[in-house]
Amino acid sequence: MSENAESAQEKIEFTPIGYVENDYLEPEYKEEVYRKVSKIILREDLVDGLYRVEELEKLYIIFYFSRSEGYKLIHRRRYDGEMSGVFASRSPYRPNGIGLTLVELLKVEGNVLYVKGLDAINGTPVLDVKPYMKDFEEKDEEKRAWTE
Repeated sequence: MSENAESAQEKIEFTPIGYVENDYLEPEYKEEVYRKVSKIILREDLVDGLYRVEELEKLYIIFYFSRSEGYKLIHRRRYDGEMSGVFASRSPYRPNGIGLTLVELLKVEGNVLYVKGLDAINGTPVLDVKPYMKDFEEKDEEKRAWTE
């Protein structure tokens, strides 16, 4: 095993940067969640990291499925009933329990982000917030298609 592979086997720890606040108390698939507003309450010591975030229309929210236990490599997808591998689904039951959702940013008030379309339940720990930049994302896609 290479030195890089060995260091990758080390335990990785994250500290949440904030938490989700919304009306969803149980982890269940509901299409309506994508039309609802959630708050992301960021830690006060990180509020400067929101500088100019209100200029963005969309954000990627990376979060931890804190209430999911275990995982299945093959399961039935909730949204279409088809069988698939965990990496071909949005299941919260994953080997590392990390969720990613693209949300619409509605407004920012102090350390609170108001977003639409977040499929995380109330109290979910947020690990990171990253900008969605349409031009950048599409150029990457075009570049990949061109090289193939």
